[in-house]
Amino acid sequence: MSFAAGSLAGALAMGGIYYGFSNMIQTRTSQHRADIHILSERIASASTMIPSPPPASMRIQHRPLTTLIQSKWNEEVAGLFGSVWRWEQRAVELGKKVLYGDNP
Repeated sequence: MSFAAGSLAGALAMGGIYYGFSNMIQTRTSQHRADIHILSERIASASTMIPSPPPASMRIQHRPLTTLIQSKWNEEVAGLFGSVWRWEQRAVELGKKVLYGDNP
């Protein structure tokens, strides 16, 4: 008799657990459906006019003094690199003359 009573009690407990989980899943599913429906209605009725930011050309601030300083700096750096390149060429020519003589 205890085997039958234990089996019946186990089946009853498992039935209660199954019912609880099933009811919870069904409730949450209906809540999700309602939320998705509300969101889809908001998307469908949303305005298609979205303001865009101003183009990059309008966001650039023109600063003549800064531009002048930058251009002068770039000219000086370019001149410095040109001088170093010329010194290097002279050093190469001098090295060739020392190693190989004055013959071209």
